Amino acid sequence: EVQLVESGGGLVQPGGSLRLSCVASGFTFSSSSMSWFRQAPGKGLEGVGCISTSDWSAYYLDSARGRFTFSRDNAKNTVYLQMYSLKPEDTAVYHCASRPSACSGWINDYPYVGQGTQVTVSS
Repeated sequence: EVQLVESGGGLVQPGGSLRLSCVASGFTFSSSSMSWFRQAPGKGLEGVGCISTSDWSAYYLDSARGRFTFSRDNAKNTVYLQMYSLKPEDTAVYHCASRPSACSGWINDYPYVGQGTQVTVSS
């Protein structure tokens, strides 16, 4: 059974930082591209970015460039989203997703998506 379990969300003040984690199981993690999507209240899912099997990062959200970084630890089957300089508009549920091929910014390209972790940026 495939599982993607996110953690690390919470309440943070504007300008703060958070590191989200996503632990994967049930598939070959090292052969999978791992992406992050988010869904703000009342909005649809939007792609944040992806890290490929060769540790190459792609950004699907312009506002994430320079503030968010992606990393992975294949030994731990875990992908990370490090977020800096958080803004209220970053408030959303953040989901990780996996696919056994190249990165894609379209959620429909991902057969596996986690339940998400809530990030709230507020003073």
